[in-house]
Amino acid sequence: MADKNKYTVLLPTYEERANLPIIVWLLVKYLTESDYDFEIIIIDDGSPDGTLEAAKDLQRIYGEKKIVLRPREKKLGLGTAYMHGIKHATGNFILILDADMSHHPKFIPDFIKKQAEKNYDIVTGTRYVGTGGVYGWDLKRKLISRGANLITQILLRPGVSDLTGSFRLYKKEVLEKLITSCVSKGYTFQIEMIIRARQNNFTIAEVPITFVDRVYGESKLGGNEIVGFLKGILYLFATT
Repeated sequence: MADKNKYTVLLPTYEERANLPIIVWLLVKYLTESDYDFEIIIIDDGSPDGTLEAAKDLQRIYGEKKIVLRPREKKLGLGTAYMHGIKHATGNFILILDADMSHHPKFIPDFIKKQAEKNYDIVTGTRYVGTGGVYGWDLKRKLISRGANLITQILLRPGVSDLTGSFRLYKKEVLEKLITSCVSKGYTFQIEMIIRARQNNFTIAEVPITFVDRVYGESKLGGNEIVGFLKGILYLFATT
């Protein structure tokens, strides 16, 4: 095996029964084809739709070494889900992506190759540079995403083109440090991760990705999330 690293994929889930078998199959396919050593940790937050049962079926198919289940009783936030998952991670690199198939695992080899170029601490996917793009969004969602990025660029100057994305590769120790320093919840969590990374002088690279709107289930972005985002950005502007 040319690549001596091990990659832990953290998959926080909530009501993703229909999507989980497909995203796991794609992860196994692309990581296996590229001959990477990996594990997938599924952190289900008490989904009422049977997501955990689907995860148990996947574990029986792929084995306990590849599919690790670390469920929680209820929704406790994305940051705490990552912290919960990291405690059980045996990889020295952590991959995070959405379980709803918005992020295609075919891009993971690009992330890993980019990281190796200059030993970057973080590689993040971008929808707004090069061949990146968004598919399946209506005008409202596109305007919200673009607007969120523009506001963030003006106020915080993060030096990264896509702040609200959540398809990333971290060195394990870097992710651990960033999560413990983050206070944001919801939509601004991923933004604060990059802002804190810049404060700590961690190196960041970007890889163009295509983002596809979720296939099954409802988007979790609503009016409350938008208000929360604006509050979070103003908090970061005042404190960083």
